[in-house]
Amino acid sequence: MRLREAHARSAAPIAPLLAKELREITSGRALWTMLLLVCPLVGYSFAQAVSLYSESSAAALQSPVLARSLSPLDGILVPTFGAFFVAVTLLFPFVAIRVLGQEKESGALRLLVQLPYRPSTLIAAKFCAVLAAWLMVSIPALSALPAWAILGGHLAAPETLNLLFGHLLYGLLAGAIGLFAAVISDNSATAAIVTLAVTIGSWVLDFTLAGRSGLSAWLAQLSLTQALRPFEQGLLSAGLVLGIAAVIGGLAALTVVWLPPGTPMRTKVIRSVSCVLVVVIALTVAAQLRASLDLSEDRRNSFSRADERLLATLRRPLVIRVHLAAEDPRYIDLRRNVLAKLERAVRDVTVILAGDRSNVANPSDAYGQIEYVYGDHTDVSRSTSPREILPLLYALAGARPPAAGVGEGYPGYPLVVSADTTLLWFFGGLPLLTVLAWWRIRRLPPDKGSLVHQGVKP
Repeated sequence: MRLREAHARSAAPIAPLLAKELREITSGRALWTMLLLVCPLVGYSFAQAVSLYSESSAAALQSPVLARSLSPLDGILVPTFGAFFVAVTLLFPFVAIRVLGQEKESGALRLLVQLPYRPSTLIAAKFCAVLAAWLMVSIPALSALPAWAILGGHLAAPETLNLLFGHLLYGLLAGAIGLFAAVISDNSATAAIVTLAVTIGSWVLDFTLAGRSGLSAWLAQLSLTQALRPFEQGLLSAGLVLGIAAVIGGLAALTVVWLPPGTPMRTKVIRSVSCVLVVVIALTVAAQLRASLDLSEDRRNSFSRADERLLATLRRPLVIRVHLAAEDPRYIDLRRNVLAKLERAVRDVTVILAGDRSNVANPSDAYGQIEYVYGDHTDVSRSTSPREILPLLYALAGARPPAAGVGEGYPGYPLVVSADTTLLWFFGGLPLLTVLAWWRIRRLPPDKGSLVHQGVKP
């Protein structure tokens, strides 16, 4: 009997289930309300970003040095998608909650689990609906890309696609949080409170613990705001992608565990602990991965190609002992300009943060020194500039510094233009199309795409 039931569940067609989930998420007000709110929010952010970019470009057109600092990734894409990030953080979980919360409140969930589908299949279908919803609400942000190109702006495909991929992962993570909050809560209101506690609490965690060391630094990395920062810098990190995927998969597994109403609480808790342990192991593995790709056009996360080729030949362990506090601006510059790049370029490098706050007020000790140990050779410096640190490392390794590369400089893309005409699209055309699409979908027959209508019965 159990084998026959399992076979029936595995043989049930998936298309009616997907149609039902898509129908339900597009027929609700949450999705369309969010889309209407995102249109002016993204449009205003895009227009402001173009205005500030144009002001900086006016001076850069007369100076090639200033032009090199003008990157569309920083000046246009990150601010525009930053507005989209705020909307996804605060509003998109409510769209995901509706996918499951309404069925739980109405009692339809008890009928849904009796259909010939496994709980994992049901949750997978709901995740597909969440993905479709994210694609819909991202239309205003995505439309900013052709708008910028039409204005004459430059877009580099690798860094642009990397940023979009980061926002996709973040959207799925926000949706997974909303689904799990819906399955463990009695109603949608409680699920909304749980979701806001996670998202807003994540922001508070990031602001409070940013720049700290030790346990505080590890806790700060759990903030949701940390997930997008490498993507905004043009960096594709294997460890970060694996970590986000592990959390999304863990939340999906927990949602599957807590979905069936008739499962004993003890069984759910035991299975939940197993899921959490698997996620912790995956996060531990992800934290050890250093593989990453610098997809930024200006190679802001890397040294020159000649320097990286030479640094890759260093075989001995490189130990860097930094006598600076984690919140010291000099350490922040050193981390951004040197240490992060060395960890990507050198195979065996260890960074030890040996400074603390008490040393700041004691100028007579070694505070501020940076000690470099390569094999049997040691040297000390106080500089945070790669122009001084790289020759020091080459001297420790007994290597000759490489010749400066030709043609590797980032030209920059200054552009003086006005984006006022694009506001007609974001404040008029796109909201009008949204309202028309909403009206059209609401006029569809209520049984269109239902499971019973397509032959799937409990």
